[in-house]
Amino acid sequence: MKPKTKSIIQFVILLGIGILLVWLAFSQVAEKKDEIVNAFTNANYFWVMISVIIGFISHFLRAYRWNYLLEPLGHKTTLLNANAAVFIGYFANYGLPRMGEISRCTVAGKYDKIPFQIGFGTVVTERIIDTFLLLIIFLLTLVFQFAELGGLMEKYIFSGMRSKFHALAERPILAIALVIFIGGTALALFVLRKKIMSKLKGKFGSVIKGFIEGLSSVKRIKNLGAFVGLSFLIWMAYFYSLYFCLKALPETAVINQTQCLTLMLFGTLGIVFTPGGLGAYHIIIAEILIFYSVDQVPAVAFPWLVWTSQFILIAVLGLISMAALPIINKKNHVVS
Repeated sequence: MKPKTKSIIQFVILLGIGILLVWLAFSQVAEKKDEIVNAFTNANYFWVMISVIIGFISHFLRAYRWNYLLEPLGHKTTLLNANAAVFIGYFANYGLPRMGEISRCTVAGKYDKIPFQIGFGTVVTERIIDTFLLLIIFLLTLVFQFAELGGLMEKYIFSGMRSKFHALAERPILAIALVIFIGGTALALFVLRKKIMSKLKGKFGSVIKGFIEGLSSVKRIKNLGAFVGLSFLIWMAYFYSLYFCLKALPETAVINQTQCLTLMLFGTLGIVFTPGGLGAYHIIIAEILIFYSVDQVPAVAFPWLVWTSQFILIAVLGLISMAALPIINKKNHVVS
């Protein structure tokens, strides 16, 4: 199967999942659509704009921080190009999850001559750092929202897992087949490990080498304190972008900062599953708000309010970036 065809199929499947989740979310409140529209109409868009501005700052800081990883490897991107690459990457994620990383590194390679594998390694390093900071958010949520987090886990995860295990216990053949499949896959990987490694060292050796070099860039950062500070500022901006948007609706304005930590934690996880978090993000945020005793209508309206405002920001700046990059880099004669 050609890579382009495979990407199209992945996009259609993931978009289909997103649309299905959106349909499931709205089917539960179809009779209240007028109330949801009214919630949008009466929202305080001053706070939405504050949220969007803070969201922009988070993306700017991410672009600014990128050179801290690139410079130790002998590469650098201009601030304009870095911001454009970040916005194009985020915009691409609305088409296919994780496509943004590829788009961002492709842009950097075209306009700043940064080898793709090195750029991609630095972006993966960013993702590792993001995962670490997300773990910190989880620990903070655990400290400040221990009882509530336990209730959420029980309601949406543990109870479901118990029912699944109960179903497997009643169908032993399926359980045995699942164990055989997992064990067989692990055994095959172990037996073929040398062959897999030889292929990596051969055909993909240079790519892997550049990728590892990009990953190791964090060890060579000259001003590690500034890099760490920027990393925390990025996630603080994510947090306050969400928190101030909560003030746009009277019913969600009562959500405090520790509860907002829970929203950000699970909302971030929801973005991973579908293009731009379409559907998954909305259901997760709505369910958590309902868990926090917010009425169903504003609970459903809020994630659409915050998601749509951020989507407009990314779409507008992503399209502007695609149009502006060839113009602002024309004098450098790097446009192919």
